[in-house]
Amino acid sequence: MNSLSHVAIIMDGNGRWAKKNNSPRKNGHLQGSKNIKNIAEFCIKKKILYLTLFAFSFDNWKRPTSETDYLFYLFENFIKQNLDILLKKNIKINFIGEKIKIPSKIKKLINKVEMLSKDNNGLFLTIALNYSSKHEITNSVNKLFLKKKNKKVSILDIEKNLYTSNIPNPDLLIRTGGYSRLSNFLLWQISYTELFFVKKFWPDFNFKDLNLIIKKYKMIKRNFGKV
Repeated sequence: MNSLSHVAIIMDGNGRWAKKNNSPRKNGHLQGSKNIKNIAEFCIKKKILYLTLFAFSFDNWKRPTSETDYLFYLFENFIKQNLDILLKKNIKINFIGEKIKIPSKIKKLINKVEMLSKDNNGLFLTIALNYSSKHEITNSVNKLFLKKKNKKVSILDIEKNLYTSNIPNPDLLIRTGGYSRLSNFLLWQISYTELFFVKKFWPDFNFKDLNLIIKKYKMIKRNFGKV
């Protein structure tokens, strides 16, 4: 039976959940944000060490400004309302992504959260905010060009300069919302990750759904290139 230390989730389907429920898109995002704490608490219960959530893509700037502004408003409120709870649960919070375009008050909040939780050693919660895997890999290679000059670059060199250099690669990646695509998320890190695509929209995805996927994951024969 496979061990499981790191779960990554593409939290998709908030807008379509809202449409299905004859509700404004904003309400879909609101319900989706409420689901984060529930899933994090279940991961703690299951003794999963790492949880990585795709919260906002670099490509999401293509959406209307009113929607992107609301998403950052939700993010700010979620952190402010739940920070004490997250800290009490010994959760270490980490953010990955580009700092470009992120509002200054959100940057300050990110720095505050990371500082307050830096000594926690429970669940390692990573939030991908304004994240692009292609940008991440490009940034890693550019850093190496400056350091290495004409020397050869290895796989390990690139991995050491990724945003996720301090955490293991995901064992399991889940995408809610019914689409079977990766949307520029952790492309380097998931080369041997088990992928699960779920029809349920993110606001409806619950601990029972996650538990069922975990059970299926543990029964998979993982070869990593071997027979």
